[in-house]
Amino acid sequence: MNTIIGEKLGMTQIFDDENRAIPVTAVKAGPVVVTQIKRLETDGYSAVQIAFKEMSTEKANRPINGHFAKAGVVPHRHVIEVRVDDPDAYELGQTISVADVFEVGRQADVTGITKGKGFAGVMKRYNFKGQGASHGTHKAHRAPGSIGACATPARVFKGKRLPGRMGGDQRTIMNLEIIQVDAERNLLLLRGAIPGSKGSVIVVREAVKVNG
Repeated sequence: MNTIIGEKLGMTQIFDDENRAIPVTAVKAGPVVVTQIKRLETDGYSAVQIAFKEMSTEKANRPINGHFAKAGVVPHRHVIEVRVDDPDAYELGQTISVADVFEVGRQADVTGITKGKGFAGVMKRYNFKGQGASHGTHKAHRAPGSIGACATPARVFKGKRLPGRMGGDQRTIMNLEIIQVDAERNLLLLRGAIPGSKGSVIVVREAVKVNG
């Protein structure tokens, strides 16, 4: 298992042995529960389904309650599937903690949903320079300017950088160093920032591009 689900708690800083401040993001990582095991013979591939954050049976519908009851665990809010080489190494209802997956000094990839910014203009959304502040510019200081659509091609090309909804997208930050692992409190400290707001759910995986 090289993946765990967690909840972003926020950013802080710690000091190393040389009294250098290290910016870190605190993540409540796990524990997660194995709720389904998929094998090559029955499903065509090998994977393990893990679940995070318990919820009451009253808040889950009958199919969800039935799915978790089959694994012998209470319903959980968040479920993902992780590919594994040997699914027989796991059991239904097995609990996996952050210490079982990560160790200090290794690197991890973090996937989350970025903060939603709502409708934004081109200067905020794409870092456009904007137009002149004088010399006759009239109430168009933050406008994008010409977008190149004339009689030919008589349309705006798809993908043109224009105002629109900003944020709320899935993003992955790669190769973040693991600074600290607290098995008792299920805490993971990662160097630097990760996508998402406080309390958002993230997925932490073992880095896939450690050397490049």
